[in-house]
Amino acid sequence: MLAIVGLLFEARIAAGPGVVVVCREAGRSLARSLENARKEGYRSIISFGVAGGLCPDLRPGDWIVASSIVSAKASYATDLPLSRKLLQAVPGAEYAPIAGVDRPVLDALAKRDFHRRVGAVAVDMESHLVAEFAITNGLAFAAVRVVIDPAHRSVPASALAGLRPDGGTQAGTVLRELLRSPRDVPQLARLVVDALAARSALVRTRRSLGPGFGLLEPAHEEPASLPSLGGTA
Repeated sequence: MLAIVGLLFEARIAAGPGVVVVCREAGRSLARSLENARKEGYRSIISFGVAGGLCPDLRPGDWIVASSIVSAKASYATDLPLSRKLLQAVPGAEYAPIAGVDRPVLDALAKRDFHRRVGAVAVDMESHLVAEFAITNGLAFAAVRVVIDPAHRSVPASALAGLRPDGGTQAGTVLRELLRSPRDVPQLARLVVDALAARSALVRTRRSLGPGFGLLEPAHEEPASLPSLGGTA
């Protein structure tokens, strides 16, 4: 199983038996890594990590198993057998579309508008790249993501200013940004609490999924349908 993540802290959590992890922010070309994996015989890809909440009902730590990935180009249905296994393995997960974007959606009003326009309940910056590659090359793909920032909360620019590839922060850079924008302090403090909830959910669920995200066994039955677990899309 090939797992695609956006940050190195997600890569460390995703790693395990039966899983090869590719991190978009590790200084490598994601497209090149995916192509190499295809040549080496990988036939299943999962997008894993955190996502921004778009649906107002979702809170930090809530899980989404993607029914489809929505990008600026198209909507791509995820693999039914893989998604069914993830839904069975992640109790309470929402089954709904996830959006993939090239730039983060940070403002609460922008999140609300994005949710209204595209119908996705969460957004990340890797899933659409995985979906486009998988569809083009005839590979099975799925996405499972945990909400880090809720839809009603804006993410301050200072939070991203010091972001390192491992998901940590460069304190000096953040401090300089906060000195310029002291009004960001309450938002940043709230984001830290949200991030801890999301990270805890990532670690707990990844451990429960086990080797290969629990997806290594081939699916022998094609499900007639998948349940909608309270999705709004």
